Amino acid sequence: MIRCHARRAELFSLPMVDIHCHILTGLDDGAPSLEVSLQMAEMAIAEGITHIVATPHANSQFPFVSGTIRERREELQLRLADRLTLATGCDFHLSYENLRDIREHRTKYTLNQKNYLLVEFADFAIPPAIEQELHQLQLAGIRPIITHPERNPLIRSQPERLLQWMRQGCYVQVTALSFLGRFGGAAKQFVEMLLAREGIHFVASDAHNTTSRPLKLREAFDRVTALKGAAAADSLFRDNPKAAFDGQPLPYTPDVPSKLEPPSRASHDSSGKRRKRFGIF
Repeated sequence: MIRCHARRAELFSLPMVDIHCHILTGLDDGAPSLEVSLQMAEMAIAEGITHIVATPHANSQFPFVSGTIRERREELQLRLADRLTLATGCDFHLSYENLRDIREHRTKYTLNQKNYLLVEFADFAIPPAIEQELHQLQLAGIRPIITHPERNPLIRSQPERLLQWMRQGCYVQVTALSFLGRFGGAAKQFVEMLLAREGIHFVASDAHNTTSRPLKLREAFDRVTALKGAAAADSLFRDNPKAAFDGQPLPYTPDVPSKLEPPSRASHDSSGKRRKRFGIF
C-alpha cells in the first residue's frame, strides 16, 4: 500500500505541458476576462502543468492579431511570474487567407514561434485539396498537428483520411476531456481506439474556461495510464509536448497504424509498448 501511494505521488508530481489552450483574455471563445485567465492558470499549476501554449483561434470569426496576442500573453505572464511558462501559437483554420499569410509569416502562427502548427478542420467540410495544402506547409518547414480528430464527425466517419495525413507526416493531438467522455460516447470510443492503435502524438486540454471546458490533464493522464501504461502517458502529456514547445523532434514517434478500425471493433491494448523513450526535460 505504501508503495502504491508513493507511485501515485510520483506521477502527480510529474510535470506536464499543454500545447493547446484558449487561456488568453478576450481573443476568441476562450477566457472572457483576466480573472478567468488567472483561474485557468491556477488550475494548470495545481495539476502540475509547467508550460502552456496559448492558442487562440485563427479563423473568419476570430481575427488573429499577433500584437494583441503578445500583449495579452505578457500581461498574464507578469501576473504569474515564473510559476507557469506561457507561449503563444494558434488554432489554425485552413482558409485561403491564412494559408497565404503563413507563407509570408511562418512563425506568426506556430507553437512558441518554432515549427509545429495546430491545424483545425471544420465539422462540416474537409477541403478537397487538403493533402496538397498540408504538403505545402511541410515544404515551408512547418510540422502540422491535426487537432482533436476524435471530435470531428467527418473524420470519425472517414478514418482513412486521418491515416493518409499521418502517412504524409502529420501528427495527431487529441483532447484530454475526450478520454473522460465530455464530448460524448463516439468521441470517447474513437480517441480510445486511436490510443490503442498508437495513433496519437499529443494530449492537450483545449481548455476554454474553468467550467464547461476546463483544464483536466491530470485526470486524463490517469485514464491514459490505465489504458496504455505510464510510459505512453509520459510521452503524450509531457515528452512530445515539451519537444514541440522547444521546436525539437518528437521523442515518441510510433509507426503509422496500418488501419483505423471503427471504434466498436477496436481492441484496447494496454501493454504500453513504445518505439522510443527519452529522458525527462
